[in-house]
Amino acid sequence: MKSPGALRFSIGAGAGPGDLPRTALTAFAPAVWGTTYITTTELLPPGHPLFAALLRALPAGLVVLVITRTVPHGRWWWKAALLGVLNIGMLNALLFIAAERLPGGVAATLAAAQPLIVAVLAVVVLHERASMWRLAWGVVGVAGVGLVVLGPAAALDAVGVMAGLASAGSMALGLTLTKRWGRPEGVGPVTFAGWQLTAGGMFLLPLTVLVEGRPPAIDMTAAFGYVWLGLAGGLIAYVLWFRGITTLPVTSTAVLVLLSPLVAAVLGAALLGQTLGPVQLVGFALSLAAIVAGQLPAPARPTPAPVGARR
Repeated sequence: MKSPGALRFSIGAGAGPGDLPRTALTAFAPAVWGTTYITTTELLPPGHPLFAALLRALPAGLVVLVITRTVPHGRWWWKAALLGVLNIGMLNALLFIAAERLPGGVAATLAAAQPLIVAVLAVVVLHERASMWRLAWGVVGVAGVGLVVLGPAAALDAVGVMAGLASAGSMALGLTLTKRWGRPEGVGPVTFAGWQLTAGGMFLLPLTVLVEGRPPAIDMTAAFGYVWLGLAGGLIAYVLWFRGITTLPVTSTAVLVLLSPLVAAVLGAALLGQTLGPVQLVGFALSLAAIVAGQLPAPARPTPAPVGARR
């Protein structure tokens, strides 16, 4: 068993060179989540965002439970339920409220604040030392995303802003608690993701029925979109995401979320004809720099030489 000091080091240090494959696999999750906007607008019937979030979570979670035949035990009943609500259920509900009441750029910029919240929670929950390196690059990342996605017509709505910030806080708290609790012994990342997908889906089910009523008619195009959200954006993405959370430093994992709005912007330019000007390209560079810096350890502070050595 690791000593407390070794545990703090493994959590707070940046990802090392040997972590590059795991970092790349973990980055697949936010990259795929960046396809949600174009999938929703181009493939799915309008007016049913909660139904889309429900199909992303619940079917995949139930399939995992049927295949693995493993359910939580002991304290993990409430832990898995809480993590599923924070990481999936509440997160998606708040995101869709923000998306409906705010321009997409404003919502994406608020969501990009998640690494900043994680940097604070790492001190409070994981008892790490405060890192100005993480906070500074978190601010750079938010600024970069803002330059990429914010337009001159961006408007603010109080409820939308609160929902956007709450969604970032929900995901940040879920990520931090996932790092603190880890996984039960003998439970793999697929089963762990299935527990949370099921819990998040069960949270969304009554909310979807109450808010949206009957589900929409689903044609072949919509069916492909829902399968993509559920398989790639749900099961595969969350398995890789939760595996990364438990094996990589929490702050290094959190900053990978900045990939989502960047992928969404690239797809908008490539498939929808949206243009990326010089300001957007500068924002891209800042966001990518923040992502890379988030994988590196903070520079060591120089230690003063002993008195005898100075003499």
